[in-house]
Amino acid sequence: MSNLEQKKCMPCEGITAPLSKKDSEFLLDNLSDDWELSNNNQEIKRTFKFIDFLSAMSFVKKCGDVAENEGHHPDLNLHNYNKVTVTLSTHAISGLSENDFILATKIDNLN
Repeated sequence: MSNLEQKKCMPCEGITAPLSKKDSEFLLDNLSDDWELSNNNQEIKRTFKFIDFLSAMSFVKKCGDVAENEGHHPDLNLHNYNKVTVTLSTHAISGLSENDFILATKIDNLN
């Protein structure tokens, strides 16, 4: 169990600076290998593949439940009927915060 799994997302009011690329890469190492930095270190994303549409929809619902519980909301894109791309970024700071990695860890545990 990583330290991120035990944490809870904290409200971010835009006062904190986004994580540096070095800090983002360090936290990325705590996630499954399928997550990647994208958009010039402003977000992380992962695509999950399911056996069918209903399984993908079930995953979207579970992501929504976890996100709502954490108060931190990803962009979810259901495409090709059985793939869900999860994109995380902290919009208030236009970049990545620890919250993104906390939520990514919890989403990894859904699958």
